Amino acid sequence: MLAEIGLFALAFAFASSLYAIGASVFGEWRHSEKIVLTGRNAALLTFMLLLLAIIALQIAILSEDYQIAYVWSVSSPQMPTFFRWTALWGSQAGSLLFWSFLMAAFSATALILNWKSHRRLMPYATAYMMAVVAFFVGITLFYENPFERWWIVDGNEVVRTALIPANAVAPDANRLAETAKGLNPLLRHFGMAIHPPMLYLGFVGFIIPFAFAMSALASGDLSTNWIKASRRWALVAWLFLSLGLILGGRWAYDVLGWGGYWGWDPVENAAFLPWLIGTAYLHSVMIQEKRGMLKTWNMFLVIGTFSAVIFATFATRSGLVDSVHSFARSEIGFPMFFFWFTLTVISVGLILWRRNQGRLRDDHHFKGWLSREMLFVINNVVFLALFVVIFWGSFGAPIVSELFLDTDITIGTDYFMRVTPPLFAVLFVLMGIAPLSAWGTTSLSRMGQALLIPMTLTGVTVAFLYSTGMNTPVALLGYAIVSLAGWVAIVETLRAMMARVRTHGENPIQALFSLIRRNPRRYGGYLTHLGVTIIGIGIIGSTLFQVETQQTLAQGESLYISGYEMRFDNLRARQISSDGRIMDIADVTVLKDGREIATLHPRRDFFPEGDGMNSMTIAGAHSTIENDFYVLLVDWETIDQQSVTFKVYINPLINLVWWGGLVLILGTLFSIYPKETVSVRVRQKLIKQSGNTLALEGASS
Repeated sequence: MLAEIGLFALAFAFASSLYAIGASVFGEWRHSEKIVLTGRNAALLTFMLLLLAIIALQIAILSEDYQIAYVWSVSSPQMPTFFRWTALWGSQAGSLLFWSFLMAAFSATALILNWKSHRRLMPYATAYMMAVVAFFVGITLFYENPFERWWIVDGNEVVRTALIPANAVAPDANRLAETAKGLNPLLRHFGMAIHPPMLYLGFVGFIIPFAFAMSALASGDLSTNWIKASRRWALVAWLFLSLGLILGGRWAYDVLGWGGYWGWDPVENAAFLPWLIGTAYLHSVMIQEKRGMLKTWNMFLVIGTFSAVIFATFATRSGLVDSVHSFARSEIGFPMFFFWFTLTVISVGLILWRRNQGRLRDDHHFKGWLSREMLFVINNVVFLALFVVIFWGSFGAPIVSELFLDTDITIGTDYFMRVTPPLFAVLFVLMGIAPLSAWGTTSLSRMGQALLIPMTLTGVTVAFLYSTGMNTPVALLGYAIVSLAGWVAIVETLRAMMARVRTHGENPIQALFSLIRRNPRRYGGYLTHLGVTIIGIGIIGSTLFQVETQQTLAQGESLYISGYEMRFDNLRARQISSDGRIMDIADVTVLKDGREIATLHPRRDFFPEGDGMNSMTIAGAHSTIENDFYVLLVDWETIDQQSVTFKVYINPLINLVWWGGLVLILGTLFSIYPKETVSVRVRQKLIKQSGNTLALEGASS
C-alpha cells in the first residue's frame, strides 16, 4: 500500500507541476487572473503531493518494508532508528525525491509570501519554479523511482519494477530482510545526517532568485522588484550551502581518515562552484540596488549560480566523475545535461533579448577605482577567476583530455594549491578595504585614514606571532592579509557602537544590537566577514603547519611528536556492535609534559556485505584552541604480542575552521533579519506615545 500511495502521489505531482507551468504562462498571456490562480494552486498541490510521497517512503523505511527495492538497498534490520530516518536521502532515488520535495517546498513558500507584494512577477516565476520541479520529479518517476518493488515472475525470475507484473508474487519477506544491504557505512555518521539536507537546501534555494530574475526578463518588470523579492531567499540559500560545505568538511575530517577536511575532490568542488558565483552575486546585487548599475551582469550571475547548481547535480549523479562523494553511475546523466544546457541557453537568450531592447541599461557609471562599486566588481572578477580555475581542474581538463586525447587524467591537489591561494589572498584584501570605501567615489587619503587603525592592529598581530616563534614568511603574510579583513570588521563595528553609546546613552551590548536591528545587512555582513577571517586563520595554520608521523608500536610503547607522547595501551579486536559492525578499537593515552591529557580510541569499522567487507576508519582526536591531536588506527597484527600501526597528525588551529563557520552562520542570520520590522516597531511606539500624550492633554483640559 505504501508503494502505491507514493507512486501515485509522485505521478500526480508530475502532472500538477506541468499544469502549473502551462496555466501560469497561458493565464498571464491571456490576462486571466482565474487561470493564473489555478496555476498557483497546482504548484501548491505539487508540494502537498510530494510531501505525501516523502511520508510514504519514510514510513516504508521505518516499518522495514523490504519489498520496496529502495528500502532494501539503504536499510537493514540491524540498522539504528536514527539512520533509518537519514536513509531517506542515503541513495540516488530517495535523494532525488527528497530534492524534489525541498524544491517544491521552497517554491510553495515563495508563492505564499510574495504573491500579493510582487504580483506582476509571480506567474512567470511560478512557471520557472515548476519547470525545475517538474524535471526533477520526472527523472525521479521515470528513471530513479524509489517506489519500485521486488517481484517474482514465472516462478523464479526476480524483477524490480514500479508496476505489478502479470502473475507476479511477492518474495519471501524474511529472505528480503536477511539480504537487505543497509546504509553505506560512510554515511553512518552524524555529519552525513545533516550535510546532504543542508547542501540540498542551499542548492534548491537558489531556484527562487533565479525564477524571479527570469520572471523579470519575461514580464519586462526590470526594476529592482525581483531583487527585493528574492534577496533573503538568496541569503537563505547561501547560508544553507555554506553550512553544507562546512559539515561536509567535518564529515571528511572525522570519517575519511586522511587527516584533512578538503581534498579538492571533483564532487567537493562541484558543490563549491555555485557558492563562489552565489557569493559574487550577493555582493554585486547591492550595486544595482544602491546605484542602478550592473543590471546585465547581475542577471548573468544569478543565472550562473543556478546553472552551477544544476551542473553540480549532474556531475554528482551522472557518473561524470568517480568520487567517494558521488552517487553511482545512472541513466539520468543525459537528461540532466540536456536540461542544464537548455535552461542555460534560454536564460542567456532572454538576457540578450532585453539588453538589445535597451531595458538593461545602467543608471550610473563608475567614477573611481576606489569606489565601492568598482571594488565589488573586482571582487566579482576574482570570484569568477576562482570558479574558472577550479572548474578547469575538476572537470574541464579531465573531460577535454578524455574526449580529444583519449586519456584519463586527474589533476591533483598540487594544481589547486598553486592557483587558488593568490586569488583567495586578493579576496581577503578586498574584504578588508571594500567596506571602507564609499558609493560613487572615494579619495586615496580618505581610504588611508580609514585603514590606519586596522593596519596598525594587523601589524601588532604579525609582531605578536613573530615574537612567539612564527618566522615562516608565507604564513606571516597570509595571517596579515586575513587578519586585516577581520580587524576592519571589528573596528568599523566598534566605531559605530561607541558612537551610539555617546549619542544615545546605551551600554555597548544595547548599542551593538541596535546597530544590527537598524542595519542588519551591514553589521551582519561584518560578522560574516569576521567568520570568514577566523576560517582563513584556521586554514592557514592547519595547511602550512600540519605535522604527521606513522609508527608501529607494541603494547606499552610510545611515539613522540611535536611535544606530545602517545602510549599504546591496548587493542580490542573484533568487537561486534548492535548494528552488526565488527570493530577493532585501540586504546591510547596522550601525554604532554609528562601529564596525561586524554585517552583516545581510534578504530576501524568493518561492515559485512556479500562475500566481502566494507571498512571505515574513525579517528581519535583531542581538540584544543591550539591544535588537534589526531590519531588513526592503520593496521594491526598479532604474533607474539600485539603490534599496531598508528598514523598521527598534529593539526594546528583546525578548530577555528569549525568555530569560524558558526560565526559566519550567525552573521548571515543577522543579515537576513528584516529591517522593515524595526521601522514598524518604532512607528507603533511613536503612535502609542502620541496617543498617550493626547489622552493626558484631554484629561488635563
